[in-house]
Amino acid sequence: MSAPLYKYVIETLIERIASGELAPGIMLPSEGDLGAELGVSQGTARKALSELERRGIVSRRQGVGTFVTARTPESALFHFFRLRDADGSQVSPVLEDESVQRRRALKPEREVLFGNPDSVYEIERVRSVRSERVVHERSIVPAGLFPGLPERNPLPNTLYVLYQRAYSVAIVQASEAVRAVTGMPDVCRQLSVPDGTPLLRVERRAADLAGRVVELRISHFVTGDRFYAVDLA
Repeated sequence: MSAPLYKYVIETLIERIASGELAPGIMLPSEGDLGAELGVSQGTARKALSELERRGIVSRRQGVGTFVTARTPESALFHFFRLRDADGSQVSPVLEDESVQRRRALKPEREVLFGNPDSVYEIERVRSVRSERVVHERSIVPAGLFPGLPERNPLPNTLYVLYQRAYSVAIVQASEAVRAVTGMPDVCRQLSVPDGTPLLRVERRAADLAGRVVELRISHFVTGDRFYAVDLA
């Protein structure tokens, strides 16, 4: 059984966005023009755009048109940085320390990351909130997908904006595994807390428009009075 036509439209647009042909912020053709170009009805094109909007890949402006979603530092932070103050308000982390190194990929990383990369970049960062070190992050990305990444150091506070603007890699979804751990000495040292401090460990697999896992990230949080918020749709 062939796939519904609206899925063909979705796949075509995702391929164009992922390749950089349709850049972040660009306006898409109208439903009628898109349907005519791809040989489908206007209603089919509308259904495809509605699904892409639901996924956050495009956004619609009433009376203007439909645009490829462009990540801003604020939107990326809101969607992917989940630490909240005790009253539920968003916290704004500040980048304290950062290092970027290229190394050989470990077997578990090759098995998960797109392209089974031989080499990866490891980005290690420490973030603070109101001068208190609260987050240690280690992000692993395929070196071939992000050429020249170390030369961009220092990197922006929100990596996903850089991924999209510089490499046309738009992170649109992430799966996470969260558990409480006893902090290891190297992590505790960088967070300026005693060895063995209870930490929240979050393992993330971040995927792009095409569903490719392009980043593995392990974060350790000193929560204190704060909490890690998850919204279930």
